[in-house]
Amino acid sequence: MTAYLEAHPDVADRIAGYRQQRDMLRATFGPVAEEPLPSRLDLRRMIDAHRRPGPASWRAMAAAAVVLLGVGGAGGWLMRGMPDVPAGGIVALAQEAAQSYAVYAPDRIRPVELRASNHGELVAWVSQRLGRSVAVPDLGASGYRFMGGRVVATAHGPAALFMYDDDHGTRLVLLTRPMASDRDAAMAPHTRGDVNGYAWADNGLGYSLVGQAAPQALRPIANEMREQIVTKRASAVKITKSPA
Repeated sequence: MTAYLEAHPDVADRIAGYRQQRDMLRATFGPVAEEPLPSRLDLRRMIDAHRRPGPASWRAMAAAAVVLLGVGGAGGWLMRGMPDVPAGGIVALAQEAAQSYAVYAPDRIRPVELRASNHGELVAWVSQRLGRSVAVPDLGASGYRFMGGRVVATAHGPAALFMYDDDHGTRLVLLTRPMASDRDAAMAPHTRGDVNGYAWADNGLGYSLVGQAAPQALRPIANEMREQIVTKRASAVKITKSPA
């Protein structure tokens, strides 16, 4: 199997994407799966209610039938309380960034696929997968070093994940991908659990910076990233249009 994947990188990438989606689902819904089943859905209790005569017996029978017929009932219970997944836009991007942070930021062994020392290879890889030229912001002035990055799977296609560290255990993640909607969107704050962030879109690419730092600490960093990305894009366009 290993030899086959090495000979077929496209298949290996697809399998890696499935694994990343599995890890994100576990990180998001794992705690919900541990919650006890509500007493009103307890099958034994509904059967006992059905045996007792009374006008409510038909309701208990109907509820028991729903439980018995719901082969995916457990999965349905896992969806309880799950927020509606937006069709697109920076709200969806913010959610994906927070999920990616939960999966990769705590990893102390292999948080990134390609390290900062492979900067050129990383940029070429993610740009090819996203079909767009992607710039990596430098956060040295803000006290964060670039660790590296990877391609991650999202509900809206592949995204580039870039990770930063302040050498004291605090990590930030920037997630970027092409946008089907909100192709140009003003920067907006978002919070998911203990993960804060800012998301925006420019020229068809969406960006979401996330971390456990306070929102007031993340805002200037997000602004710095946005300015660098705009400057690098403008420079690239200038070079492309310059005469040979």
